[in-house]
Amino acid sequence: MRGIKQAVIGLALVIAVPAHAASTPDYQAATATLAQYKQAIESRDLSGVEALFAPDAQIFESGGIEGNFAHYRDHHLAPELKAFKSFAFKGYKVSVRGEGEVAIATETYSYTIILASGETVERDGVATSVLKWTDGKWRIINLHSSSRKPKA
Repeated sequence: MRGIKQAVIGLALVIAVPAHAASTPDYQAATATLAQYKQAIESRDLSGVEALFAPDAQIFESGGIEGNFAHYRDHHLAPELKAFKSFAFKGYKVSVRGEGEVAIATETYSYTIILASGETVERDGVATSVLKWTDGKWRIINLHSSSRKPKA
């Protein structure tokens, strides 16, 4: 009887250890995906940015549903960025927590846009991004951002 117990316990450990030792995603590494997106916005170059998003990602901005990233890029973001002389973030902070294969990030920041006319636009912003660990990398599946004029 004792031998059977030991065998069962040993078998349970053999089965449990690989499951427990399975690599969990590095949630803080999700910040690298967000940093790449931020850099693309600042450089006003969206080349390759679609790879940071899941094909069915949903984008929400300032009370509007923008659709997936391709739609948002083509109908909103790219035309805006083309109209800007520059776009710069400042005071950027990000906080990430994880839930299984999902990372939830909260970003706070200010940004300054200089329009082609030379007019300067300043805003304070906040974003919540949900990223999923897929094929060994973080991909944004949901992005919700909003901004407002800075308080005087």
